Amino acid sequence: MSCAKYQFTDALLCHDDELEGRRIAFILYLVPPWDRSLGGTLDLYSVDEHLQPKQPVKSLVPSWNTLVFFEVSPVSFHQVSEVLTEEKSRLSLSGWFHGPSPPRPPTYLEPPLPRSPHIPRDHEILYEWINPTYLDMDYQVQIQEEFEERSEILLKEFLKPEKFAQVCEALEKGGVEWSSRGPPNKRLYEQAEESTLPGVLRDCMELLHSEAFFLLLSNFTGLKLHFLAPSDDDEVADGKEGEVASTAAGTEEGASPSSSEPENGPGPTGNTSQQSDGQTDSAAEGIDAKNELNVPMCHGELRHWQTGHYTLIHDNSQAEFALDLLLYCGCEGWEPEYGGFTSYIAKEEDEELLTVNPENNSLALVYRDRETLKFVKHINHRGLEQKKTFPYRTGFWDFCFVYYE
Repeated sequence: MSCAKYQFTDALLCHDDELEGRRIAFILYLVPPWDRSLGGTLDLYSVDEHLQPKQPVKSLVPSWNTLVFFEVSPVSFHQVSEVLTEEKSRLSLSGWFHGPSPPRPPTYLEPPLPRSPHIPRDHEILYEWINPTYLDMDYQVQIQEEFEERSEILLKEFLKPEKFAQVCEALEKGGVEWSSRGPPNKRLYEQAEESTLPGVLRDCMELLHSEAFFLLLSNFTGLKLHFLAPSDDDEVADGKEGEVASTAAGTEEGASPSSSEPENGPGPTGNTSQQSDGQTDSAAEGIDAKNELNVPMCHGELRHWQTGHYTLIHDNSQAEFALDLLLYCGCEGWEPEYGGFTSYIAKEEDEELLTVNPENNSLALVYRDRETLKFVKHINHRGLEQKKTFPYRTGFWDFCFVYYE
């Protein structure tokens, strides 16, 4: 049993409480007079056919000297919604009654995100889109030296101003269809339906997916993301397990409730993803499989972030060697206290290694290994301050790509 004090913008995101033989969860509310407009409700979720949470179906407003309890189970997903008042605190005693753990259904594993190799576009696309400073070979050498030392870099004013203005205009104009990405025990944000993207946004996605850009990233990072990229020693692939994509620079920690339960920061993690070429009866098949694994690949999406959105480190979080790319749009005046920054942490540790804050027309590159996990901090209601300056804005956007050697 513990005491939890939630204040303005504090929240506890979707989880099921399953841990260490917990059987019954309880909360005794010690709040002042409270109503729904103050937030801080206990929201209970429905589940889908995979026993993954879908959406809140019941919402309980805390009330003085009220005891709430429920069975902890594979479907006991719930959250504490964000506290919206600066005048009152949501105080409670909470805990669990423990007992023998009952049988549980097999853990549902999401299908992996699709990856694809580069698309054939030559270097002309780079001259069309990218700030010429970053196409200078001498400057690329400097970028690579800094990246190899720190495993991360932020390239400001990355796109040509006129191209970036066109991208922002297309995003603000609307017309893009967005779908909600869940489940909420792992993530909540909006993803663009690529088939609905207007020309300039489709072209920007194509830039980040192009063969020329794969080679440019190789020059920026020293990674072998293109067959033309130089490599000091092609046999060190397995040796990269000793390289850590971590840096202690620039950390920013967001507010979290004074509770014994984890918020959307460092949390329990699953086993690391181990890739293997595998064994086959045919040597030729083995070679083909190895070659296929060695083809540089990527996965990319255009995301919209607004109040209430986040990603979580969850029980089955997989980590592997990868290069993360984030290109931010529409985040003028965005403050770290709003949330929405990407935080990197060491696996199974609370140590924060790096924070990437949204910054307009900035390209963030971060190399991570199997011991590094990431999450996007919950965006709280302070983010609505942005509308005072930009009334047509509801958050910001980013192009998010992950590249694999």
